[in-house]
Amino acid sequence: MSVAAELPNLTPPDAIEAEPGSSLWLDAWHRLAKNRLALISAILLILLAGACFIGPLVVTNTYYEQNLALGATPPSARHWLGTDKLGRDQFVRILIGGRVSIMVALCATFVSLTIGVTWGAIAGFVGGKLDAVMMRIVDILYSLPFTIFVILLMVLFKDFEARFRWLEDYGIPFNLLLLFGAIGVVEWLTMARIVRGQVMSLRKQEFIEAAHALGLRRRRIIFRHMIPNILGPVIVYTTLTIPAVMLLEAFLSFLGLGVQPPMSSWGLLIKEGAEVMEEYPWLLLFPGGTLGLTLFALNFLGDGLRDALDVRASKD
Repeated sequence: MSVAAELPNLTPPDAIEAEPGSSLWLDAWHRLAKNRLALISAILLILLAGACFIGPLVVTNTYYEQNLALGATPPSARHWLGTDKLGRDQFVRILIGGRVSIMVALCATFVSLTIGVTWGAIAGFVGGKLDAVMMRIVDILYSLPFTIFVILLMVLFKDFEARFRWLEDYGIPFNLLLLFGAIGVVEWLTMARIVRGQVMSLRKQEFIEAAHALGLRRRRIIFRHMIPNILGPVIVYTTLTIPAVMLLEAFLSFLGLGVQPPMSSWGLLIKEGAEVMEEYPWLLLFPGGTLGLTLFALNFLGDGLRDALDVRASKD
């Protein structure tokens, strides 16, 4: 019997099929899909946003149509969530208010995200005296009361309203645009600290040293190699920034510094409902409940994303 006949039938290495790999983003999605509370929250937020932007186009009532003879009425078949003191449909006003609150939250969060990520990435990557100066500026801004600082910004730039009157021709009130910028300017500080810490931990990694060896510019290294590798923590904190911005917008509207009638936001509706809560409790319960439900869903989604994008969990 030959030796070749006694050897087992070995498969050539090239014929062995390699097991398909799995990216960190795909693993994160699988972990997020197992978190039912986060998944339900995401679906709820999508449905709520869709209702706010599509609902007013479908229903027959409008948010500015007044019926003084009707006055404030409790929920009924015609007015699902009742009407306010001027006879306006509360359901439509909540949907329109949701548009404004969601737009303020997203736009202000985008402003804070842009400033915070850029500031923190530059400070963490460059280091040295520039890092010390930039972070001391952050510390000084941290010492200022956020709400008072936003109010001062809105009052200060209110004098420029006449110069931006042309925005109203496109349906963009100046006070709404001012609200976007004022909230975004003060909400980037924590994001900058988070990004700085993440960038400092990546600064000595092999792929960054290889980028230096190839002679790449600092700007390219920061925006093409650093920032894409810290998107996990950035996304998680962004989902937690949105509810904070929505609460701040609601507080400013409650004080009369935010959205002005006939436009509405959830904060403005809560203010109007709080004034007549004893006589007409539904005017406070429904907008307050909608805002509370949205904030809970955003926080649950943020917790789910934090667990899903955790690097240590992805290595298990």
